[in-house]
Amino acid sequence: MRHTRHLLLFLTLNRNPVLRTAMLLFLPLISFAQDVTPWSGFGIEVNPMVEKVYKHEAKFTVPLPALTTGVDVNLMLHTYGKMAWEQRRRYPTIGLGITYINYGIDSIYGRCLGVYPNIELPLIRGKNLEWTLRLGDGIGYVTRHYSRTDPVDTLNVAIGSHINDFFSFNMDLRYHLNKHWDIQLGGNFNHISDASYHKPNLGVNTYGAHIGIRYFPVTSRPPRIERKLEPLKNRWLFQARMGLAFVSSETPGGPLYPVYLASGYVSRRWLSKNKAFIGMDYSYHTDIYAFLRNNEIFTGNEASHSYKSAIFFGNEFMLGRVGAVLQVGVYTHQAALKQDPYYEKIGGNYYLIQKEHGPLKELFLSAFLLTHKIVAELGEIGIGVGF
Repeated sequence: MRHTRHLLLFLTLNRNPVLRTAMLLFLPLISFAQDVTPWSGFGIEVNPMVEKVYKHEAKFTVPLPALTTGVDVNLMLHTYGKMAWEQRRRYPTIGLGITYINYGIDSIYGRCLGVYPNIELPLIRGKNLEWTLRLGDGIGYVTRHYSRTDPVDTLNVAIGSHINDFFSFNMDLRYHLNKHWDIQLGGNFNHISDASYHKPNLGVNTYGAHIGIRYFPVTSRPPRIERKLEPLKNRWLFQARMGLAFVSSETPGGPLYPVYLASGYVSRRWLSKNKAFIGMDYSYHTDIYAFLRNNEIFTGNEASHSYKSAIFFGNEFMLGRVGAVLQVGVYTHQAALKQDPYYEKIGGNYYLIQKEHGPLKELFLSAFLLTHKIVAELGEIGIGVGF
C-alpha cells in the first residue's frame, strides 16, 4: 500500500496528461501486485475420516458395515475480495475436494471416489480459532452396484450405477498454528445416489468424524481488498424455469422415462447477497403414466394421475455468477404413486446474464437434486429467466 500512496501522490503532482492517463490505467494492476503475492491463500487439507453407514429407510436391507473409513483431500483458496461477492460473503474459502471411501464390505458396496467443488463459510471466526461449515456437490464413482450379471451383486439395493451424485457436508473447529499450518477436528456427512437414473436408488449415507491438517505454502491469510460497497436494491423479480429429468422404471435395468418440470416464482433480493423466493412447481412423470397404462389403472385418465404440483419456498445464496439454492415444497396435487407430502431441492444456478436494468435481467442454467428426506427422486437440469 505504501507504493500505491506514492504513486497517487506522483499522479497528483504530475501535469503530463499522457503519462497521467497511462499510469491510471495500470494503477489497479500495480496495487494488486504490491498487495497480494502469487499463490497467496492457496492451500491443501487432508482429513482422515471414520464413518458409519446407517439405515435411512425400511427398504435399505443391505448389511451394515461395522466401520467405514476414508480420506478427504481438499485443494482450497482463500478469497481476498477480488470480486464484490467475496467481500459480501466475508471472504469464504472455495475448493475442489477429492474423497475416497472404503465402505467396509467391499463385495457389496465396493468403494467410492468423489470429486466435488465446495465452499467453506465462516460461522464464528476469531484470531486463531474458528468454526466453519463446508458444503460441496459433485460426481462420485463407485466400484460396485446392483447387478444380475457378472460381477453379480443383488444384495446392493442402494446403488444402481457406477456414476452417482456425491454430496459432502463438513463442519470444523479449527486452530491456526501460524500462517502456514492449521489443525482441525470436525464432523462429516456424505451421500451418494444416481437420482433414479438407474434403479435401485436408495443411496448410501454415511456420517462420522475426522481430524485433519491444512498447509498453505505462502500464507493462509492473504491481504484483503476492502472497498466501499453500495447496497444492492432489494428488488423483486418474476422468474420461470423449465427442466428435464430422466428416471428408470422400478425394475432394475428397466427403461428410462423423461420427466418434464416447470416452475414459476417471485424472488426478492436481500442483504445484497441472497434471493428469497416463493412459487409453484409442476412436473409430469411419463414413468407413472406408463405404469398406469401397463396395469390398466385409471383407464382413460392416466395423464391426470401422472402429474404433481406444489407450492415451494427457499433461498438462493449468491456467489457471483453462481447461486446455491435450497428449496422446500409442499404438494398440492400428488400423482397416483404417492410419496411424502413435501420434498426438498438442492442445487444451483449459473448465470449467463445478470443485469440490474432492462426487461431481461437474468438468464441462467440450473441443476437440482429433488429428494424426499434423504432419498433422491430425480436429478433435474434446466434453464430459467428473470424479469
